[in-house]
Amino acid sequence: MRLSHYPINTLKEIPAEAEIASHQLMLRAGLIRRLASGQYSWLPIGLRVLRKVEQILREEMNRAGALELLMPVTQPAELWQESRRWQEYGPELLRFKDRHERDFVLGPTHEEVITDIARRELKSYRQLPVNFYQIQTKFRDEVRPRFGVMRAREFIMKDAYSFHLDEASLQQGYRAMYDAYTRIFTRTGLTFRAVRADSGAIGGDVSQEFHVLADSGEDAIVFSDGDDYAANLEAAATVPPPGSRPAPGATLARVATPGARTIAGLSSFLKVTPERCIKTLIVNGTDSGSVVALVVRGDHELNAAKAGKLPGVASPLTLAAAPAVLAATGTEPGFVGPVGLKCRVYVDYAALALADFVCGANEKDMHLTGVNWERDTGAVTAADLRNAVDGDPSPTGRGRLRLARGIEVGHIFQLGRKYSESMKAMVLDESGREVTLLMGCYGIGVTRVVAAAIEQNHDERGIIWPAPIAPFQVVLVPVNPQQSERVRETSDRLYDQLTAAGIEVLYDDRDARPGVKFADAELLGIPHRIVVGERGLKSGQLEYRGRRDSASTDLPADQALEFIRRAVAHSAAAG
Repeated sequence: MRLSHYPINTLKEIPAEAEIASHQLMLRAGLIRRLASGQYSWLPIGLRVLRKVEQILREEMNRAGALELLMPVTQPAELWQESRRWQEYGPELLRFKDRHERDFVLGPTHEEVITDIARRELKSYRQLPVNFYQIQTKFRDEVRPRFGVMRAREFIMKDAYSFHLDEASLQQGYRAMYDAYTRIFTRTGLTFRAVRADSGAIGGDVSQEFHVLADSGEDAIVFSDGDDYAANLEAAATVPPPGSRPAPGATLARVATPGARTIAGLSSFLKVTPERCIKTLIVNGTDSGSVVALVVRGDHELNAAKAGKLPGVASPLTLAAAPAVLAATGTEPGFVGPVGLKCRVYVDYAALALADFVCGANEKDMHLTGVNWERDTGAVTAADLRNAVDGDPSPTGRGRLRLARGIEVGHIFQLGRKYSESMKAMVLDESGREVTLLMGCYGIGVTRVVAAAIEQNHDERGIIWPAPIAPFQVVLVPVNPQQSERVRETSDRLYDQLTAAGIEVLYDDRDARPGVKFADAELLGIPHRIVVGERGLKSGQLEYRGRRDSASTDLPADQALEFIRRAVAHSAAAG
């Protein structure tokens, strides 16, 4: 491709609306342009990267035996009503009416549509197992789109759905997709980790996320330094501290604590550390008007995903309104404690290991000191309620937990019968009986993979593409070709030779200063750069530099084709 034929401008300045590196660099390099909040047009060079990611996806999904299809973006409301997600999904589901006043949605995902296909097409166990996939546009009406294509409203996803007769087949299909995803992210040149996850709005019993490791990642992931245990923060398990709880050693006492509503304020006022305090949160229960108390140590954070799955706790987890808190505790939030509570009380393992601790007195501006479980409180239930923290014991018993940041690029689910049961997707088994299908669901955010690759691979000069997904393999930069016929002819000839050899070349034949060309080459992040200059040609030399190299090297001009072939092959093998 001749850059003189490419009418899109690179940008020197960082766009004001771009917060993270990938968003800044995608705009500066002319890969995308914003159309509206959370919606982006993919320009030619950006689209080349996107298509390379899609090609790797297709190759590995086909290798795993999945069948490609294409489903509509718009979906009739009836299917979502059947699955009961019409009410459950929330405001991210964009609902609209057609000219006949029929309800539709702009699909954020396609479980309902594929289940409808399955119940129409799959009749016998002999057709199973089967896995269908598509690469399709999705729309989720994010309340606050941000970070460019990382969290956009409109995006491209590879979603796959498998159907099985029994649990053993589902496990086998799930493992096949895990292996396929591992190959996909390895081939795209990303450093990633698979972690246990919460299934969220998709549902199901078992799920794992694939995270690209990057400091800018929105998600916290937790992994053990002693084995292969890894989970996102929502799903990371914590375990009871070792040993027995100390025996009570202090007398229960009421202490005035005017204005001390927070753990920080209470710790400062009483001169105690946060881990000697507990905080009690009152949340809505499943029964109308009921509440549940959740207790964690003062230095820990409640894990909403874990708490929302507890018996008697309303899901999604919601804090009780002030009147309900007052009715249940006799006070307002900030001074609530477990002593004397009549509602159900769940206590995190770490909080339950405390003795002689501090808690709210269920009276405004009052706290209790010297509090002990059983002696001073009613019956409570132990539970894993908190977020893991760095240094926690691994739940496997091997090593300590460490925290890192990650960008979720893939998610696989064992859905079970969540959709097939409500939508009556059944086949006949060997004995002729109707059996409800088991399902798996497997997604990859294609557009997000591109942004995640940049987050993980960039420097102060621009993008550094992993070779397998780079828009071009080589950038060819002639220096002042308008002033040297030899430079122009050598560059044209080399461009034709490389192209004929099947090497993807971006030929910067613009009438621009060398500094501009070099800056754009680094901004665009092409893995290999060849510079053709009059001074080098006088001695029969060209200049080569890899995007990750700190210095350039000379190579004989008559060996350039073979040199680049080897360099490209080496990059592909390394990627």
